[in-house]
Amino acid sequence: MSKKTTIYDIAKELNITVSTVSRALSGFPAISDTTRKAVEDMARKLNYSPNRLASALKSGKTHIIGVIVPSVQAHFFASIIHCIEDGLKDSGYRVIIYQSNESVENEINGVKTLLEAQVDGIMASMSLETVDIAHFAEITKQNKPLILFDRVNADLKVPTITLDDFKAGYMATQHLIDRGYKKIAFVTTIHQIKIFNDRLEGYKAALKDNGFPVIEDHIIFGGLSIKDGRFGAGRLMRSRNKPDAIIAGDDFTALGVIKKLKEVDETPPEVGVIGFANEAFSAYITPNLSTIDQHAPQMGKECAKMFLKMISQDNPYADMEHIVLDPAVVERESTNKRSE
Repeated sequence: MSKKTTIYDIAKELNITVSTVSRALSGFPAISDTTRKAVEDMARKLNYSPNRLASALKSGKTHIIGVIVPSVQAHFFASIIHCIEDGLKDSGYRVIIYQSNESVENEINGVKTLLEAQVDGIMASMSLETVDIAHFAEITKQNKPLILFDRVNADLKVPTITLDDFKAGYMATQHLIDRGYKKIAFVTTIHQIKIFNDRLEGYKAALKDNGFPVIEDHIIFGGLSIKDGRFGAGRLMRSRNKPDAIIAGDDFTALGVIKKLKEVDETPPEVGVIGFANEAFSAYITPNLSTIDQHAPQMGKECAKMFLKMISQDNPYADMEHIVLDPAVVERESTNKRSE
């Protein structure tokens, strides 16, 4: 294994002091442009890379931020991460990604691991299992920036970036009503996460505003997966009062709903289906899926901007922001029934 180049090697090659090399690489103003250029050129020639740990110990910053998400398999979260990285790259920040896989135990371990790695801050979207928030509170106790996005908890007094999920649930329901559907069901998660509760309340409000009853048997609680979508749709289509449209808690659940409807010869848009998140696959399945766009790229950009603002303040929580994005309906074939 080749020996790692140090500033001592650069100093020896140029016959200058180590302190001069260090100051040149740090942008110290008293160093001449000629010396600085010579040091930088030699650093490149010798493939020198700075000792980030030593720099971190000196400055108190690692220029690393942790991002915790339920899953990177979901295009929604992957898109957010991409935009966070893009928004921070010019500031020299790198991102460590940790997946909870919807497990609160994994999430707790993720927070612990990231804090031990001395990250400068953490952004997180909570797992479905998260109820106790003590592990997130530990971040704020250390006065490190914590930003919650998409899935949040109001008991944590931290900045947030979310969707107007009540409006999202309302819009999904109203879209189906406008397309002529009259018996609209909802397949969602049993976990008490704010965004899913808000979507359900939006659904109920839209039904009431349009003069439709809220039928409790049309609300199926379970998980959020293709498997859960299949189960929910099967249960609904076996009931005496079958719905003519189904709202799914997310696009993966909606995919399961569509698969089950095809099996029982109720292919959308005969029975309408709409999901949430505008996952990449939703435009390519048959029939392609109507969905609610949650503006993942904008959510990621806002996370990056908010973090940079927080680290510029002595108290990162001095100016608490709660950014709420507007949802948008993406209409596709799965709800393409025209009102009579």
